[in-house]
Amino acid sequence: MAFWNRRKSVDIADHGGQRLKATLSWPHLVAMGVGAIVGTGIYTLTGVGAGLAGPAVLISFGICGVLCACAALCYAEMATLIPAAGSAYTYSYAVLGELLAWIVGWSLILEYTVAAAAVAIGWAGHFTAFIVAAGWHVPPQVLHGLMDGGLINLPAVAISGFVTLLLVLGTRESATLNIVLVLIKLSALTLFVVLAVQSFNSANFHPFAPFGYGATPDGHGRNFGALGAAAIVFFAFYGFDAVSTAAEETKNPGRNLTIGIVGSMALCTAIYMIVAATAVGALPFQAFSTVHDEAPLVHILHVLQHPLAAQLIAAAVVIAIPSVILVLMYGQSRIFFVMARDGLLPQRLAAVHKTRGTPVLMTLVTGAVVAALAAVFNLDKIVELANAGTLCAFIAVAASMLVLRLRDPARPRVFRAPLPWIVGPACVLGCLYLFVVGLPAFTQTAFLIWNGIGLVVYFAYGMRASRLAKS
Repeated sequence: MAFWNRRKSVDIADHGGQRLKATLSWPHLVAMGVGAIVGTGIYTLTGVGAGLAGPAVLISFGICGVLCACAALCYAEMATLIPAAGSAYTYSYAVLGELLAWIVGWSLILEYTVAAAAVAIGWAGHFTAFIVAAGWHVPPQVLHGLMDGGLINLPAVAISGFVTLLLVLGTRESATLNIVLVLIKLSALTLFVVLAVQSFNSANFHPFAPFGYGATPDGHGRNFGALGAAAIVFFAFYGFDAVSTAAEETKNPGRNLTIGIVGSMALCTAIYMIVAATAVGALPFQAFSTVHDEAPLVHILHVLQHPLAAQLIAAAVVIAIPSVILVLMYGQSRIFFVMARDGLLPQRLAAVHKTRGTPVLMTLVTGAVVAALAAVFNLDKIVELANAGTLCAFIAVAASMLVLRLRDPARPRVFRAPLPWIVGPACVLGCLYLFVVGLPAFTQTAFLIWNGIGLVVYFAYGMRASRLAKS
């Protein structure tokens, strides 16, 4: 069969290879989505977005919430229709064909692996600040990677290794720990809202949109206005798609996947808008919106004379950030696993542990790659590639849903996305807009180069080694 005509069956029974053990229920999935979404973004991008849009950052968060809700509905339909590991890669393989599936899978490496390494480096930065404040004397060369003036970022390597071991121990065990970390993060945000709302002043919302509602470039790579800010704060939302990578390990996937994907997205959108409204109401946006302020919520509490609460929230970030790394590494290991099971990567990597039912070897490979990136690089620029990979995946899932609605409209669907011919195109067009407007030219070019390398790998190995090529 010619590679451009190869498609896996939509029927789960025909996917072949070793299967993962189903151990997850809907609370695990909701926590997984919230664990990936509520990361450093809400603690940092609230200030950045307010600096670009003023109080209209509420509209920016709303726009992102609507766009991601459209993507979440598309994911929910496809995940319940094809309850197998692999997320956007698997859906694309079954609907759009092997070549496009490879491109999506290759792009997902950027979304998960690079983002996990970046979060590990961010966590290491907080940990380094903690040990310096504690007076511990640690050589700076082992606290920073080569690209950041040091030799190796040992804290980043350590947290990557710790998360890898958690994932190796078992999916349910690591998912249960993730619930605990998510509760810590939500408790910290609740504390912020309770304290900040006491200083709420509606006058801080006037003028509501000082920079307008569009996207006005300033000549320095930033776009001011509600739409311009939306292109930035959008990246605080993605992560819910990692829930779909758990489809094969989910009990009663028809019900639980829908709750996990849509529920985590709705909950996080509400959290983001409440936190943003409280922040703007408590303090004029000019006071916490400098793009260089990495902790606007902590800054607000300091200004409001709540130093202990500020320290508690800062500590909660350090304690709970590993939940983001955990979910991202989980998602990447499952993407790698399915690509290997399909033969596009060496199939021996798709081994499943006999008792734990998890892809231990692929999890270790993922952990090693994340640790290596985190040990050496400063990912300030490269991390934007993760955003490009995310937008590519969202577009692929929406397109898969629409194509399958046309190709096989009578197929039973456990969950049907409402208004599919509005939801699907809105997701595709919205993601294309954010790719063109929200990402710098460097990132767009690097994304194309990365996929060019991926195509070389596919034509040199995957095209001939594919299970479908041999069937």
